[in-house]
Amino acid sequence: MTNNSNRVAIVTGASRGIGAAIAERLAKDGFTVVVNYAGSEAAAAEVVRGIEEKGGKALIAKADVSDAEAVGHMFDAAEAAFGGVDVLVNNAGIMQLARIAEADDAHFDRQIAINLKGTFNTLREAGKRLRDGGRIINLSTSVVGLKLETYGVYAATKAAVEALTGIMSKELRGRSITVNAVAPGPTATDLFLNGKSDELIDRMARMNPLERLGTPEDIAAAVSFLAGPDGGWINGQVLRANGGVI
Repeated sequence: MTNNSNRVAIVTGASRGIGAAIAERLAKDGFTVVVNYAGSEAAAAEVVRGIEEKGGKALIAKADVSDAEAVGHMFDAAEAAFGGVDVLVNNAGIMQLARIAEADDAHFDRQIAINLKGTFNTLREAGKRLRDGGRIINLSTSVVGLKLETYGVYAATKAAVEALTGIMSKELRGRSITVNAVAPGPTATDLFLNGKSDELIDRMARMNPLERLGTPEDIAAAVSFLAGPDGGWINGQVLRANGGVI
């Protein structure tokens, strides 16, 4: 899409799964993409290589989003390489499941650090540095609505992200920057599939009336809409991309 040429998007947690699909889709749409990762440089480099082989532009940037200084350096790198940042996609996150009564402090603290404080860190930086006319897209989860057992702490972090989304959309008044969230349902990624039986996966796939799991590309398509020119009138909203499960 020529409308997005010369626009720069940071996608956090983009070395695999939904994040990688989002990075690839935004590059296809014409964005220059900063592929953020915290762990596997090789996986992030592979995403960049795939984008470049298809004629797109991309850069890898290591940053643990729970570290505010590292997030600042990531924005520095994007600005140094490309002159500025137009889109932030807050995809980085972890999901650990446990009943609330059985969850230990580490279970709580780690998810708060990455899912909530990590999103806060990138939002704070974007609020100061995103170019006017930009877009912020946070990743939530449809479990905020479904309220499934064992998802308590994870869903709580994402409910907080949804609150930040609506409030920040109002705080950026006058700059033509939209702030929205995409809330996937069960999606076929390693994060979702690991540790689940085939029977459980099949049961969860049939929870929605389309009777299948989502794909990373399904979620990337929703992000693409919100990041692109056709999504410009959508602001302060949570788009549940889940096949109708709730």
